[in-house]
Amino acid sequence: MTQTQAAPAQQSGILITDNAVKQVLFLKEKQGGSAICLRVGVRQGGCSGMSYTMDFENPSNIRPNDEVYDYDGFQVVCDPKSMLYLYGLVLDYSDSMIGGGFQFTNPNAAQTCGCGKSFSS
Repeated sequence: MTQTQAAPAQQSGILITDNAVKQVLFLKEKQGGSAICLRVGVRQGGCSGMSYTMDFENPSNIRPNDEVYDYDGFQVVCDPKSMLYLYGLVLDYSDSMIGGGFQFTNPNAAQTCGCGKSFSS
């Protein structure tokens, strides 16, 4: 498996590369390694109209209609409204000095801003 290849998963809603999995697990450990999940979503705003959101939260906050994807060591959670914009998203991580950090490759984005953190559909 190459560095940018998506981590194995039985679902295709949100894919996370090996590099992103490693970074999420690293950040999770910095949070105390407790039972937390990664919530991914969208909100209005950003230079292109919609911006990505990503944060750790307690699994008790998972709602019955949320999409939940299991990865090695954590769960990715997305609300149904955000999933309309994120289905097929690939989340990657780069530690490059310029342009590093989490990177979103969204097949539903008609236009993406220069920073890659917002989009329009």
